[in-house]
Amino acid sequence: MFNYLEPPNAYYEFEKIYTAQQWAKKQRWITDYLTQHAPDVIGFQEVFSIDSLKELVADQGYNYFAVVDTPEVIDDFIYRRPVVAIASKYPIVEVTAVEHDSELASTLGLNSEFTFSRKVLRATVTLPHIGNTDCYVVHFKSKRSMIEVDEHNKELAPEQNIIKILKANVAGGWGSTIQRGSEATLLMIQMITRREATQQPMLLMGDFNNELADGVLSHLLTNTLRFAPAFDAKTYLAKYCLNDSWDLFVKSQLSIVEVSSDEAITNDVQSDCDSSNSEIADSADKSQVKNINITKPALLRAPTHYYGASSSVLDYILLSCEFDASYDDSFFEVSNYNTYDRHLINPEYERDDLTTDHGVVLVTLKLRS
Repeated sequence: MFNYLEPPNAYYEFEKIYTAQQWAKKQRWITDYLTQHAPDVIGFQEVFSIDSLKELVADQGYNYFAVVDTPEVIDDFIYRRPVVAIASKYPIVEVTAVEHDSELASTLGLNSEFTFSRKVLRATVTLPHIGNTDCYVVHFKSKRSMIEVDEHNKELAPEQNIIKILKANVAGGWGSTIQRGSEATLLMIQMITRREATQQPMLLMGDFNNELADGVLSHLLTNTLRFAPAFDAKTYLAKYCLNDSWDLFVKSQLSIVEVSSDEAITNDVQSDCDSSNSEIADSADKSQVKNINITKPALLRAPTHYYGASSSVLDYILLSCEFDASYDDSFFEVSNYNTYDRHLINPEYERDDLTTDHGVVLVTLKLRS
């Protein structure tokens, strides 16, 4: 939401206050997105004005809304530490803040004061066909250094000042990485524990502030076990694993196979999308095939965040096996994946100057045919 705070309150510093016109423009941008895309369940980050957001989404048909924390207020009107929230068109039957396993945290070398940098929200939403589903909303620790220094210390020589800043960036950046990775690990453990107790489907969404491929968060997609009995792992593991919705979408796409023979035939065959081979299914009448051209869809994942000349995917929706079409007992498949980024790559000032600094990820699920 990028500092969603209703005036005359200020975010972080006393002069950072939206004018009435700016606030109306920010509200309008959110409303326009909801009107155009009409998602059924939404996870929000960087929420300061909880009541205002609840009212805004209620006007758009979201009768269910929840938070599990409140922002910190200093000097009566300066806000910091925004919270996450969830809105749904379907009933939310249970809401809680996820509590980490403090004994496990100690085993991992974390001190007794460890907490999530933002409280993790778990809402159980009654979705059509599949029933109660545990939806987790997160905003993991950013890469910003945990150690703050005065970057313009006039008491130090220029070289000394640079050295001090360098040390702070190296140590503070690693501290943030430890925090972010620990948050993801401890959350995943609680998700597995919850899954074991309830057997309910799982959905994890939010700003991860890290790419999943990075080793810091890659354990969120753990799908293999070392030394475990192979048969047991294959039988039970998938039920407790998460899948990147982008990967599920890619797997669901079909390649077009154009077969030239005495009579032109066009077939759709399942594409691996991760393989470069072009084998034809045995069911094809190979004796009739003269030329085979396999065209795989150009599937390129759009970044969700830009920083200078670089870009990355920081925002994700992860799904349990009930949403994986390759899983025998799944209910749904990911039929579409969209990253709304017009305000980032082709902004118009009047429309986009008070939006969000992230792309908005939207996943469409449909019942398996």
